[in-house]
Amino acid sequence: MPQHSAPPRPSPSARRRRLVTGCAALAASLALAACGTANGALRPEPGTTTAAPSSPTGPAPTAPASPSAPPPSGPPSSGPPVSGSVPATPPVTSPPTRTPAPKPTTPRPPTARPTTPPAPAPSPTTTAPGTPAPPAPSTGVSTTIAGSTASGGRTVALTFDDGPGPATGQVLDLLAQYHARATFCLVGKQAAADPAAVRRIVAAGHRLCDHSVDHPQPFAALPHDRAVRQIADAEAMIVRAGGPGTAVGWFRAPGGAFTEDNRRIAADNGLRPLGWSVDPRDWSRPGTAAIVSAVRTRLRPGGVVLLHDGGGDRSQTVAALRQLLPWLVAQGYRFDVPAS
Repeated sequence: MPQHSAPPRPSPSARRRRLVTGCAALAASLALAACGTANGALRPEPGTTTAAPSSPTGPAPTAPASPSAPPPSGPPSSGPPVSGSVPATPPVTSPPTRTPAPKPTTPRPPTARPTTPPAPAPSPTTTAPGTPAPPAPSTGVSTTIAGSTASGGRTVALTFDDGPGPATGQVLDLLAQYHARATFCLVGKQAAADPAAVRRIVAAGHRLCDHSVDHPQPFAALPHDRAVRQIADAEAMIVRAGGPGTAVGWFRAPGGAFTEDNRRIAADNGLRPLGWSVDPRDWSRPGTAAIVSAVRTRLRPGGVVLLHDGGGDRSQTVAALRQLLPWLVAQGYRFDVPAS
């Protein structure tokens, strides 16, 4: 079999040349690694250290950081800077975005709501709230307030309230002297207290009017049931005082305080509500001349004159009547009764 010859051993000089060449190659590699690290080619991971490769001649020197090296990307390391590496630069943070505050709005004024006006207070000529309206009169008598004579033309109706009283006899005497007819609006209690005066009035051909039981005021404020008693009971008292055949044809509310309710009550009892057109306010005793002047100035044909024969001192009324009766006759007035 063939003989294999051993390879020739290099000479000592050849071994030295190989050793020098290897060392030179190793040194070049280390220099290239250091240069790459300095230029950012090799970057350490955050929180890690970069160790230089070991060599027979010891660790390679660390290259200084270049001032033109770009900042590393990513979050900075939480540990101390690594020897031989570029210090981490804090990232540039943008200022927090501010949400603009909402613009203030001007509150709109509340929409005005229409208000309901308050209900008017009841007047003396209206029915008080809550008062039941009585049924329509079945007697055929009008509920309207009479303010003129029955015949019209140049006539006058003389009426006397609040009697019978101490002056009733004197008034009756004067009326008889001038053949004058009149209407007496009697208070129920007064009629019951002086039935002779009532009978004298009826016998002389005068007419009767209901003026309530006891003249309560304000009459318009009376509840329905009480108004019924004041009107109906007074009529019964007057008829009783006058005797058989006595008739009552009208109702005059005390103070003239008529309402729809009390007018209907009167009409239900066959009584026409009675007002006036001339009021000299003789009840206030303004003086005889004032009473006479008021009647002469305000009277018109067909008028109704309001006077008083009861309720106090009626001497001024009697004195005024003495002047008015001849004047009325001279003016061509005829004496009549109110419209019924």
